Amino acid sequence: MSVVAMLPAHNEARTISSAVRSLRTQRVTFDRIVVVADNCTDTTVEEAQAAGADVFRTEGNTDKKAGALNQALAHVDLDDDDVLLVMDADTRLGADYMATVADRFGTDPDGRLGAVGGIFHGDSPRRLLPRLQASEYARYAREIGRRQGRVHVLTGTASAFRVRALRDVAAARGTRLPGRRGEVYDTGAITEDNEMTIALKTIGWRLVSPRECLVYTELMPTLRALHDQRLRWYRGALDNIRTYGITPVTRRYWWQQAGLLLSSVMLCAYLVLMTTTIVNGHFGFSWFWTGIGALFILERVVTVWRAGPQARVLAALLVPELLYDLWLQVAFFHAVGTLLRGSTPEWRHHRVTQPERI
Repeated sequence: MSVVAMLPAHNEARTISSAVRSLRTQRVTFDRIVVVADNCTDTTVEEAQAAGADVFRTEGNTDKKAGALNQALAHVDLDDDDVLLVMDADTRLGADYMATVADRFGTDPDGRLGAVGGIFHGDSPRRLLPRLQASEYARYAREIGRRQGRVHVLTGTASAFRVRALRDVAAARGTRLPGRRGEVYDTGAITEDNEMTIALKTIGWRLVSPRECLVYTELMPTLRALHDQRLRWYRGALDNIRTYGITPVTRRYWWQQAGLLLSSVMLCAYLVLMTTTIVNGHFGFSWFWTGIGALFILERVVTVWRAGPQARVLAALLVPELLYDLWLQVAFFHAVGTLLRGSTPEWRHHRVTQPERI
């Protein structure tokens, strides 16, 4: 069994070297590290080669990350029992990631473990907006831990696949699964990681996201970048379940989207009610509602406790996180609007061009 890493990269000269170096520090040795240089116009290729990685250059790819990975997978020599790590170029792995992957695949009792996903955290947040994102990710990681590693989405930041499972997906494209027969990734999906998760589950592969598989990824530096990212995430998730329909696998995803819609409406209604109450001069003190508010703040603090004291302070202040959540709801309603109009959000490639300043 060989272990291969594949890093799709579009103009990632600033981060690709550190991403490759982070793979060298894993306790499991990679037999090959391949940087998939997709339409790069900067020095990504040179930086990757200097860091010791092999480079595969895409040709005429217009299908973004999914198309780049499909081209590379068609040319890189892999065996069915090999393990393939697909990792973003702005990401680094926790120290125990690949050792945990090797252990899970090595002790798989029935050979039906198709992928081991990562649990992502924000990488070194310093300013307010990245800290709020890091708190959100910390809550998500806590929820994954409570579900004992059960996978909702195989994160695109870093996930390890059994090659045989990916080939099963490719063989099922065009029949049981959407996409073109023979291609691993569906190039029609905006969020290829979410679609791949549903695809693997649909054809019977088991997935896990162990709490030891930590992934650290860059955070969106501006409100516009955050909006564009979440617009793509939300719209991609909606497109995926619409494509697959209601099945035993997707039923839970439909319920999640319904719950997200309900929570968005309730948050907006709450803010409108509070604003109206204050403006009309009807706002008054109530021990009951004060107690409810205190419990809500306590829950917010407890769920980010492991993210550190600054995350706890932000949670206790409440208002920054409420405004952050409201901004995410704007992106969600924007995604629903594009779906209803039949338009597709533009894929924008955002990155932090300078180190963050405190």
